[in-house]
Amino acid sequence: MTVQLKTMPYWTESAALPHFGPLDSSESADVVVVGGGLTGLTAAYLLLSAGRSVVLLERHRLSSSDTGHTSAHLTMVTDLPLTDLTAQFGRDHAQAVWDAGLAAIHQIDEIAREERIDCDFAWVPGYLHAAVGRAAADSDWLKDEARLATDLGFDATYVEDVPLFTTAGVRFEDQARFHPRAYLAGLVNAIVRKGGRIYEHSDVTDFSDGPRSVTANGYDVSCDDIVIATHTPLVGNQSLMSATLFQTKLALYTTYVVAGRVEKDSLPDVLLWDTSDPYHYYRLEPHRDFDFVIYGGEDHKTGQEPATARRFARLDAGLRMLAPEVEITHRWSGQVIETHDGLPYIGNPIAHQFTGTGYSGNGMTFGTLAGIMACDSILGRQNPWAELFHVDRKNVRTVWDYLKENADYPYYLIRDRFAGAEGRSLRSVRRGQGKVLDYKGQNVAAYRDGDGTVTMKSAICTHMGCLVNWNDAERSWDCPCHGSRFAIDGSVIGGPAESPLKDLK
Repeated sequence: MTVQLKTMPYWTESAALPHFGPLDSSESADVVVVGGGLTGLTAAYLLLSAGRSVVLLERHRLSSSDTGHTSAHLTMVTDLPLTDLTAQFGRDHAQAVWDAGLAAIHQIDEIAREERIDCDFAWVPGYLHAAVGRAAADSDWLKDEARLATDLGFDATYVEDVPLFTTAGVRFEDQARFHPRAYLAGLVNAIVRKGGRIYEHSDVTDFSDGPRSVTANGYDVSCDDIVIATHTPLVGNQSLMSATLFQTKLALYTTYVVAGRVEKDSLPDVLLWDTSDPYHYYRLEPHRDFDFVIYGGEDHKTGQEPATARRFARLDAGLRMLAPEVEITHRWSGQVIETHDGLPYIGNPIAHQFTGTGYSGNGMTFGTLAGIMACDSILGRQNPWAELFHVDRKNVRTVWDYLKENADYPYYLIRDRFAGAEGRSLRSVRRGQGKVLDYKGQNVAAYRDGDGTVTMKSAICTHMGCLVNWNDAERSWDCPCHGSRFAIDGSVIGGPAESPLKDLK
């Protein structure tokens, strides 16, 4: 039986988004968000949660553009290798770039938990691996990548045998995958519950700065701030010259995806991407009775490949090598935007106008990060990555003690609280050892005594909310932020904390 090959993204038919009417009257709000993809919806959700009023305007349908064409990898690992990031920007800046991706993944996880969004979110390992036939050439470089990642505080291990490939690679713990459209559907419902106003088929055609407003369908929406969350940024209230110069820093690439059904549990639930140029990537989307495998790559500059069928044919062949029994049902293409230095542009090109673009191969993470940063900017909060990703950045490689200078920022606690977790299973805690776990959605300080009995307390310091670490020499839980110390049973050994570690919920 011949399977009818579908040329729309798999996400489009496997999750429904609510419909909204067009803007049909003039309105006002604290913030206007232009664009209904991941960046715009994340920004709208966070701003509404912070008490701001929001109008979101989408030209077509929500999530119908590049967000809807993603493969939905969630990884802190950037297209630009960590060794190259460090050489180009310095160690602290390289760490900050990966921290930003990790913070974005945890933001998605947090929203999905808070709003009870069933979007197949799962923490899975990710593997960067040598391309087939290049194991010998790439092994030393992969070892360097793993060593540097570990030095910077990330959980990375060099391995000789990557799943599905008999080749060397680097295993990164705590990467993730999700169903992007199901996640956005839940996000949209939460936005509406919080009072957000969403209008589809509302193409923004004019911007004004006196007073500040946007125009769509002939109606004005006045506001204090504008978030431009379109794939390629609109000019907005910038001068045409500035916007044109900015767009010359961007390069658009087309990427291709093939996908299909495989037998349940026949393939590993991991993220994979190789060292080819252009590289290839793999992930799984589990179902109750079967699994859906997604394989992509074959990128090229948009408009510079007339025979795109050859790209799909190579991906078909590559996927069938990994899964000979696969029933390929879908193929689609998407677009990614690269920048001159490999980092995204996220920030304010002018006052009261925020934008994000150039996410490269990390659209889901950097798109979420742009939503976080837009909210911080509009609320007047400091953000650890504001200068690093700024749209007008000049010289990123400056002396910068990243952790020290951001110790008082809310997002400093994201790294401490989430990246610090050492595992997810109690089985990983040996006798006489303490370990911080991400256990059933909670940060847990777990200790196993000589008899095998486990004592578990919240790993959140009761002073300022940092994550405690296990002190093997003193057999105590110590806070790296301000020095509080706690006994195994959670009681306070030394301040500034005054309250014991809390019992688990």
